[in-house]
Order: sequence, then structure tokens, then C-alpha cells
Amino acid sequence: MLAVILSGGSGTRLWPLSREAYPKQFLPVVSDETLLAETIDRGLKVDPQTRVMAITNEEHRFVVAAHMQEMAAGKVDGIILEPVGRNTAPAIALAALAAAESNPEELLLVMPSDHVLRDRAAFADAVQVGARAASSGKLVTFGVVPTAPHTGYGYIRAGDSTDGYSPVDAFVEKPDESTAKSYLDQGGYYWNSGMFLFRADRYLEELGKQSPAMLEACQAAFAGRESDMDFIRVDRESFEACPDDSIDYAVMEKTKDAVVVPLNAGWSDVGSWSALWEIQPHDEDGNVCRGDVIMEDVSGSYIHSEGRLIAALGVSDHVIVETDDVVLVADRSRVQDVKKLVSQIKTLGREEHRFHKKVHRPWGTYEGIAMGERFQVKRITVNPGASLSLQKHHHRAEHWIVVKGTAAVIRGDDEIMLTEDQSTYIPVGHRHRLSNPGVIPLELIEVQTGSYLGEDDIVRFADTYNRV
Repeated sequence: MLAVILSGGSGTRLWPLSREAYPKQFLPVVSDETLLAETIDRGLKVDPQTRVMAITNEEHRFVVAAHMQEMAAGKVDGIILEPVGRNTAPAIALAALAAAESNPEELLLVMPSDHVLRDRAAFADAVQVGARAASSGKLVTFGVVPTAPHTGYGYIRAGDSTDGYSPVDAFVEKPDESTAKSYLDQGGYYWNSGMFLFRADRYLEELGKQSPAMLEACQAAFAGRESDMDFIRVDRESFEACPDDSIDYAVMEKTKDAVVVPLNAGWSDVGSWSALWEIQPHDEDGNVCRGDVIMEDVSGSYIHSEGRLIAALGVSDHVIVETDDVVLVADRSRVQDVKKLVSQIKTLGREEHRFHKKVHRPWGTYEGIAMGERFQVKRITVNPGASLSLQKHHHRAEHWIVVKGTAAVIRGDDEIMLTEDQSTYIPVGHRHRLSNPGVIPLELIEVQTGSYLGEDDIVRFADTYNRV
């Protein structure tokens, strides 16, 4: 079995904690582990022989790779990079094409990277039931046993059960509340989890029947692939020509071989702050708190602090989230509209929808500390053995002060070593490179000065991570 992990996302539903460059699967929102780490571990625990593959994009590739190396060393079958987003059906097709090269009948367990499942044993049992159906050629989806008339999920209407699974009678769009209540009263309806299990060859066969243009584009993109470090890059031009569609619309709603396996494992897609509130333990007043929080006369609220103290008084059914650059205050019943705030931020030309103050890079992180006219101060952390690109800037100079560790610096024709409390200056236009030759993280303060301080003022001459 191959666990195929879909790791995309725009970072809007749990904004401001999630951002475009760092969406919710990279966050420890329900435990000490990130959602992606929990998903990888869940896939590996299904069967001792299970291997993993990830589908992601250019921007998130190094964070995904770090998770895969840490959680699944020796069991990774590849990380496929989508040059553009084309929804779930093409992404899964790329995984199926890769798997089919070595074993056309490989079982693909497809899982989004940002879901929560509390009961690992119940999930593993459901997968074993699904594996029997998938091995015989069925296309399996997992239907979550509903616990409430939820209007935020699509539903699956199931036929009569056989051997623990049922034929899919219909996929149903998100209902209104009265319709959702009728589904629960009737029985035989499940929430659509977005998780699937099928043989690689059967998925490709059905995709060819139902959406031949999509299959042809994916085949061409995969045929033109190139390897780059841990990544498989498919051909951009071919993939850009691929239709954009979900697996539900492209395949599952059209095939005659779709079956549903009931899943009762404490599932949530963590699709909003209210969903996160629902699945976490509450105090006696119905509150969920994380971080530095004090309250008086507060009920039914989700309050999350990333650093600063949040003091809440006399509020009910609120969501309050503090990060180092944004504070969100919302009625808990309105959190689905957080995306409207994100749209406003984009319209205003701001960056809070895209980045946190701490930005992750393949070599480490940088964090904005202060900014003013013609200057900017950052805290930079470089991982042991890592190196930034050999580069120059047209509009800014940089001052580096080492506060921890050892820095190897290329500055023009000079190569120097700096230790704690030592510093150097990089003039405008000078080639330079920063590396950490040590075994502990390198931390330094960077002061940028100049007429333009944007991240796009960079010319790379050499880069370990093949960035341009």
C-alpha cells in the first residue's frame, strides 16, 4: 500500500495562524505534532509495509520534504511537485502514474494532509475493509459517520451494505440545516471525508473513461518529469493544459464502481476556527484556550495566543487568535467569512495573508523585528550544515551580527569566519554568502539599509536548493 498525501492549501481557513506560505498542515493545531506529521504517521501505521508519497507545490516543497525525512525515512517513494494547482483529480493521477510504473495494482490510500482523526485503530480497521474492496477493483471513499446535521460538509448516500462497505448511490452537495437533519433522521448518509483507496491501474482506467483529456495531460506531464534532489518535477506546459477538477466530480460521481466504507474515528477536516473549537476539550464554560490566556466571564469561545497575553472579559461565542503580527476577533458563527478579511488584505497590497513574521526557508528561518524608512532588522537562523545562496543586492547593504554559533561568510573575494559577538558588513552590489559550518543553529541579527528592501531584490549566482 502507498499512502498518498495531498499537501496543498491556501492558508485562509485558519488565518491568521495559517498563511499561504505556511498553511494549516504545517501547524500543531490540535497536538504537539503538525497535522502533516500526524497524517504521515497515520499512513505508516496502517500496515508495516506501507510507504508514503507526497504531492505538493514549489513553495511548500522543503517543509514537506523535512517532514517526510523526519517521519518516514527509508519509506518515501517520492515527492511530486505540481507546477500549478489543478485540484485533486490530476494530483492523484500523477501519484497513480508513478506507482503504476513498478506495480499497476498498488493500492493508493489518498489522504489530505490537514485532517484530524482521533481514533487510529478505527481508521486502520476501515482501511482494511476498504483494501478488500479496492483489491477487487472498486474505488473506495471513506464516509464519516455524522454526529450532527453539519452544513459545511458534502454528504454521501450509501446503498445496502455488503462485507462492510456499500455502493455509492449519490454524492450530495453541502445541504441546508433542515436537509442535513433529514439525512441524519433517514440514516445511510455520511460526511464526505475526501479520503480514498483504490488500485493505481483502476483509478487511471476510470479517469481515462470519465475525463480522457485529463489523463492525457497528466501522462504527458509525467512523461516529461525531471528529478531534482528529493523531488519529481513534472512538465509544466503539459500540466498547465490539464483540466482543473476534483476527484469527486471527475471520477467518483461518474464511475459505477464507487463504494463507501463507514468511518467512525473522530474525524474533522479542521475547516474553520469553529471546527477546531468543536473537536478540542472544553472547560466548564465551554472555552478552548491555547497559550497565554486569562479570562473573566467568558463562555463558548476559542482563544489562542502565540505569544502575548490575551485578557478576555465578558464575551461569549468568540474566536480570538493572536499571532506576532495579527489579532483576529470574530463571532464564532462567522468564522467561515475569515476569507473575506484575507481578500481585503490582498486588495490592500499587504503581506499578512502570505507570510508570518517568521518565514521558513530551506536553510532555516528569518523573522522581521523592526522596519522603518530605509532600514529593516531581521533575526536569521541558519540550520547546522545549511547555506544561503551566493547572491547580491542592487539596492541594499547588510550588516550581520552573530549572536549564537559560527558563521562562514563569503564577502566579495574574502572568506571569513565569525563567532558570537562578531560582525561584518556587506556593501551594496557585493557577492556574498552565509553558511553554518557548525553543529548548532547559527543565529544572527541582520540590519538592512537602502532605498529598496523588498525580498525580490536578489540576484542568485549559486544555490544549494536550485532556486532561481
